[in-house]
Amino acid sequence: MKLRHKLVFIRHGETDWNVEHRLQGQQDIPLNDRGRAQARRNGAALLEAVPGVAGFDFVTSPLGRARETMELLREAMGLPAPGYRIDHGLKEITFGEWEGFTLAELGLKDAAAVVAREGDKWGYQPPRGESYAMLAIRIRHWLDTIDRDTVAVSHGAVSRVIRGFIDGLSSQEIPLLDAPQDRFLVVHREGADWH
Repeated sequence: MKLRHKLVFIRHGETDWNVEHRLQGQQDIPLNDRGRAQARRNGAALLEAVPGVAGFDFVTSPLGRARETMELLREAMGLPAPGYRIDHGLKEITFGEWEGFTLAELGLKDAAAVVAREGDKWGYQPPRGESYAMLAIRIRHWLDTIDRDTVAVSHGAVSRVIRGFIDGLSSQEIPLLDAPQDRFLVVHREGADWH
């Protein structure tokens, strides 16, 4: 997939639930101190790495950890913190009834479900949740709406799907991608680079 415009994608900074390996999904978990430092680092590095980035469209998931990341990175860039817009299409995948649990905890409750998910991370849909396949439809639609150079702050699963589209990866590879919080991805016509 080729984008018509440059996209800078940033995953929100670290939260305590990230450290604990809890499934956050669409729960509104705040950044921890390390996550705030990651957001500031990404803002300073972004200003240096991408000429003209201050004039890009800035858009974020509505979840608090993404909004706080956006505000901290904009401040680190010398921009007013509130100068961005919210897009609900950038929300994290929802794990439904699994949110707040670790996979180890879920394995004690329903080992067969955890095994089923591990066997098909792309297609598995947790109870009242979303599969990667469902998320991919939402994110593909969002990518199709980008009409100018954009800085987006979102989430780990969203990052994996975008990178999968850009790199032409299979549905088996996409859910296994790393989703760093201390770097950002710049997608341009020639490909994509981490900074």
